[in-house]
Amino acid sequence: MKVNCPTCQKQVVWDKQSLYRPFCCKRCQLIDLGEWADEEKRIKGESVSPENLPQNKTIYFEED
Repeated sequence: MKVNCPTCQKQVVWDKQSLYRPFCCKRCQLIDLGEWADEEKRIKGESVSPENLPQNKTIYFEED
């Protein structure tokens, strides 16, 4: 199976020998990691303030 590299869109073979899948190379993998670290990418969700967190520091997730 072939997929597009999320960073450069180059076609990549998706198998166990592809060390950086879904990326085509280490460089593209590190670019993506940097984007997450710089908060250029994020998972959508509600903002939570520290006052709204449970006091026992346990976070519960609701199942759909």
